[in-house]
Amino acid sequence: MSNARRSTETARLRFARLLKTERLSRGISQEGLAELAGLHRTYVGSVERGERNIAVDNMEALAGALELDISDLLRPELTTS
Repeated sequence: MSNARRSTETARLRFARLLKTERLSRGISQEGLAELAGLHRTYVGSVERGERNIAVDNMEALAGALELDISDLLRPELTTS
């Protein structure tokens, strides 16, 4: 597997983990987040599981729904418990 491919997977999984962490910290359900972002609930679930290669527009919609910047959902320093 190439380094570029691993980097893409790492970013996708980091986004997924941080999205879920931020959503849960706000007490928002996947369905609620989907509604706020204008996306389907099953799509949000698949993004949170790292199954989707998410488009930047959808990253922006999800981040905005949580009142965050996209970069907040890609930061490497946040760890989950």
